[in-house]
Amino acid sequence: MRIDVWSDVVCPWCYIGKRRLEEALATSGEQAEVVYHSFQLDPEATSDDDRDLATRIGEKYGRGREWGLQANEHVTGVAREVGLEFNFDVAKSANTVDAHRLLHLARELGSSGEVPADTQARLKERLLKAYFTDGLPVGDHATLTQLATETGLAADRVTEVLASTTYEQEVAADQAQALAYGANGVPFFVIDEKYGVSGAQPTEVFQEALRQAAADRKPVTLITSGSTDDAVCGPDGCPI
Repeated sequence: MRIDVWSDVVCPWCYIGKRRLEEALATSGEQAEVVYHSFQLDPEATSDDDRDLATRIGEKYGRGREWGLQANEHVTGVAREVGLEFNFDVAKSANTVDAHRLLHLARELGSSGEVPADTQARLKERLLKAYFTDGLPVGDHATLTQLATETGLAADRVTEVLASTTYEQEVAADQAQALAYGANGVPFFVIDEKYGVSGAQPTEVFQEALRQAAADRKPVTLITSGSTDDAVCGPDGCPI
């Protein structure tokens, strides 16, 4: 089974949705390849915005800082239910394009066997934790280099990518693909290129989607007369 996930590393519901998907996979017993795709919630974001997160989101939605604080408190409680620690008071503004480019690097190197196949998934988790729990600036090149090398990527490869525009087209293509699927927000999950799940749905919704996808892949049950002379034609011809 393959699960494609569109998300951003500064999206709280993406982190929560990731945990709920993982819970569903663990309880279902299904083995899945999870591939992370880029989606920037705010491509215009900068790393030099000194406003706290509550102020930023309150102004973005025109509702003020107090509303932003209440929204953060609500999502922090939901995150706690799935074992996540959100520290919004230390979350730093960041443009996430470079983080997404490194996720593409991790995916490519994992596919080629240069690093373990789960490197992209581990880097994704580290980036999310860095932003939501540790209060690290995930738009900063030094921080990104540290996080990527912690995950197993070679420092010289990371430095090379960050100093260039490598994978920018892939990031843009991911975003375009999400929009083509009809996803105007994230997280967005596609299971076996057939079943879509929009948003950080309850674990039960993911479980049902996994069941349906697994059922589609089950082999056909053969019903015969029990005879060894069933009327079947094969590569060598047809028995008479």
